[in-house]
Amino acid sequence: MLIDIQNIAKTYKMEKIEVSALRGVTFQIDRGEFVSIMGSSGSGKTTLMDILGCLMRPTKGKYFLEGQDVSQLKEDQLAEIRNKKIGFVFQGFNLLARTSALHNVELPLIYNDTPKKERRERAYQALQSVGLEHRIHHRSNELSGGQQQRVAIARALVNNPSIIFADEPTGNLDSQSGEEIMEIFDKLHRQGSTIIMVTHEMDIAKHAQRVIHLKDGQIMEDEGGSCYESC
Repeated sequence: MLIDIQNIAKTYKMEKIEVSALRGVTFQIDRGEFVSIMGSSGSGKTTLMDILGCLMRPTKGKYFLEGQDVSQLKEDQLAEIRNKKIGFVFQGFNLLARTSALHNVELPLIYNDTPKKERRERAYQALQSVGLEHRIHHRSNELSGGQQQRVAIARALVNNPSIIFADEPTGNLDSQSGEEIMEIFDKLHRQGSTIIMVTHEMDIAKHAQRVIHLKDGQIMEDEGGSCYESC
């Protein structure tokens, strides 16, 4: 088992008001699964993604990643896990605009103090895996939206992470570019990658083998998993 979350809750304090974003969420994800998390605005899906990606701690509950309880780790420990075990792909790409595709992909390896020759080779291989080896020296602001997202996927892959998190990865793309990006995720899944994706688009979510539906901070349905009382 790769991920095991037990009765996770997250409460935000806004002045004198407490807002519950997650209310007792429990599920497990095995290595190699492709899981979509769906829900309307305010359902808690972004908060859940942030907790799973070690960007945020839960208020209550336990989160085990590869058997380690990460729910109470210190910030520097969470940062190390993010750098070594997790790859992120965001809706807005989050690339350095005036920097080459190759250098954007190298960045996680620079933070790891990977030797220059090795990081160049690994960054090139990652770009090759997403079909962008012919664009390695182009700056990201010279690339199309679909190509920028390919660079972002390559950057997420370069550290050989245990999990790839994708937050609305096709949200800023036209339908054709979006399908091309999803073909890459399908390929990665077939090759054994674990992918957890947040999306509000059902046609995108259906690329996953399992779809978790959230509403008001709770799981309403786990297609490919089990159905809950509130289904």
